Amino acid sequence: MGLFERFLSIWVGLSILVGVGLGNFFPFVFTWVSRLEWAGVNLVVALLIWLMIYPMMLKVDPSCLKDVGRKPKGLLLTLVVNWLIKPFTMAALGVFFFKYVFTGWVTPTEAQEYIAGMILLGVAPCTAMVFVWSHLTDGDANYTLVQVSVNDIILVFAFAPIAGLLLGVTNLKVPWETLFASVVIFVVVPLLAGLWTRHRLMRSQGEQGLERFAGLLKPTSMIGLLLTVVLLFGFQAKTLLSQPTKVLLIAVPLLIQSYGIFAIAYGLARALKLPFEVAAPAAMIGTSNFFELAVAVAISLFGLSSGAALATVVGVLIEVPVMLSLVAFANRTKSWFDPSKREGV
Repeated sequence: MGLFERFLSIWVGLSILVGVGLGNFFPFVFTWVSRLEWAGVNLVVALLIWLMIYPMMLKVDPSCLKDVGRKPKGLLLTLVVNWLIKPFTMAALGVFFFKYVFTGWVTPTEAQEYIAGMILLGVAPCTAMVFVWSHLTDGDANYTLVQVSVNDIILVFAFAPIAGLLLGVTNLKVPWETLFASVVIFVVVPLLAGLWTRHRLMRSQGEQGLERFAGLLKPTSMIGLLLTVVLLFGFQAKTLLSQPTKVLLIAVPLLIQSYGIFAIAYGLARALKLPFEVAAPAAMIGTSNFFELAVAVAISLFGLSSGAALATVVGVLIEVPVMLSLVAFANRTKSWFDPSKREGV
């Protein structure tokens, strides 16, 4: 791991400060950028995430994808955590904290909306950023792609029913344009670009040429990550500064949920004797969230200035620092996954 990656948490911390500072003193810039949307997806953020993901897609070897089906444990773990555990623990934590623990600090209406926002985050497993976390833990790019793809397919059918059940809403309106646009932008486009580049480089320069090109693009991924952090915190600078108490209240159950889900998934992965390059991304997918979808649904159901929208935004704000801490933890505990004990995954 290079010097830049080793101190990535420091650079992210500085990016957070820069984002809040710029958003506070130059809000018009972020207002203008926030309007550059298509189907509820901010195009500037999408471009930066695409820059992060594209170099990682170079690792995807189509010839190896057929072998993933022979190793079902990692995929099964991801599906169980994402769809049978995570939505319900998120809802339970929301109710516990905002119906009982924080009742003196929030109104009943605010409590309901905060719970709704948390539920929407819990029903939306990660689509894009998980490729970044997988890359930082040396995850199996092929397996990660399959895990994300299968979750995306299930998301199309399961998001509305589960969210509706937990919210008590029978006519939940899902912004399908946002859902499909996000999958295309964050998965399909960078995947096709990566596969095309890999094919061309392998034909002309071989494996060494591919590795050299991937090495040249490595700084692009990190710069894209830092600029994404600057933008996200710049967008919400006023919220952070004007409602710090409410942001902190929402952050408490979200932090417990994030670390708790990771502990469950990572612990189960170890119990199943999965190899580290499958276990780490599997745990990351369940912990990270598809925040574009959650934010879009919260706004469409409850309004831009609602507590539900605020809760989903807080989820966005804490995600990068939390996930970086989990990446560091996973890399430090790589030895837990003893290769000599591996079975079929």
